[in-house]
Amino acid sequence: MSLKNKLNRLKPHIKSGVERPKAEPAIVEETPDIPFLDVWEQEQVSPFYFDGQYCLVREVSYPLDHQHGNLQFGDLLEAVSLWNKEQTKHPLSAVGHRPDDLVFFDTETTGLGGGAGNTIFLLGHASISGESVKLKQHILPNPGAEVALYQSFLTNADYTTLVTYNGKAFDWPQVKTRHTLVRDHVPKLPSYGHFDLYHAARRLWKHKIERMKLSIVEQEVLGLERKDDIPGFLAPMIYFDFLERKNPEGLLGVIKHNETDILSLLTLYTHLTFQILGRDCSQTPRETYEVGRWFSYLGQSEKAKQTFKGLLDDGSVEEISAKHALAFEYKKHKEWHKAVELWSETAAKGNSKQQKEACIELAKHYEHREKNLELAIKYCRLAEEIHQKDNGTAKKDMIFTEELEKRIRRISRKEFPGEAHNSPK
Repeated sequence: MSLKNKLNRLKPHIKSGVERPKAEPAIVEETPDIPFLDVWEQEQVSPFYFDGQYCLVREVSYPLDHQHGNLQFGDLLEAVSLWNKEQTKHPLSAVGHRPDDLVFFDTETTGLGGGAGNTIFLLGHASISGESVKLKQHILPNPGAEVALYQSFLTNADYTTLVTYNGKAFDWPQVKTRHTLVRDHVPKLPSYGHFDLYHAARRLWKHKIERMKLSIVEQEVLGLERKDDIPGFLAPMIYFDFLERKNPEGLLGVIKHNETDILSLLTLYTHLTFQILGRDCSQTPRETYEVGRWFSYLGQSEKAKQTFKGLLDDGSVEEISAKHALAFEYKKHKEWHKAVELWSETAAKGNSKQQKEACIELAKHYEHREKNLELAIKYCRLAEEIHQKDNGTAKKDMIFTEELEKRIRRISRKEFPGEAHNSPK
């Protein structure tokens, strides 16, 4: 309802006297004219009217066998099925979900900063519906139409779990901020789960991708190269130009950019699932190693061991790193014999950081468990030698030196009681 109609309805209540007011005829609201409506309609965009305002809504669909990068959209069904079959605990786990529970979501805004001054002018989302992927985009035609925009976005909203790319830090906080300004006129924001693929992508591919932009991940990982794409940083300028001229020509490019972002989230989630659950036959040893490290970080020790074991004796560069990491998993379960065997190999073949860590772990083991002080000193001296070659001058290097000297003095006192041990040498 428009402000004019609301005020007309309030008039009877502010008149003096007790006489019951006569009913006034309702004022018929005029449908706003939409510039370039014919152009919008050619792009499958239609108006959504609410309370004297309107926003624009674009709806498109893709069959499940549509190829987007290296995968088809229908592969998401297998990904969700794998999670439910294996019951693996993980931040991206879809256990208990159906494929259509996942809503792939992205926004376009007038700036990259936060706060109420940053306006969302495009809300887009996609999900599986029946035998296709349905994509829907809600477009803000002018700054005064946010009530219509959020009414359109939240009508019949069933967003069980959002899937975004850096959406926890940016997109959804922005939605909540803008929704606060119109919350008295539109439905509440739904409760939801949230899978943020940005952090997952960093864990698996930061070793080979310097800037974790979605478009770069598409090209380097998903096998997708955009053509004639509008860079995201130009979106605000194009939107401001649209507000001035009303011609949607430039804005349609931003809308297409947003569509590609959303569809790539679907493919990226599927690809990450196949990587994490070992379904991807083309997974590199480094990716396997990073998956193992992720399981270890999550406390999923058995899954971590299973993943690291897949790299043993494969001749890859990551083999020694996997053995080093696997040794720490054995340590967690007090499988000392297996851990010592792997650390002995790491101390001989690993990089300097791995060698020093392995030497310290071996020194601890021989000092406290085996009571073999000779071997404990041997590995301390080896760690000292490697550390001196590194010639590091950072604070952590000095701390390592101090702690190593203390360890050597302590072991020396045990091995040669009654002698002076003022120097670690």
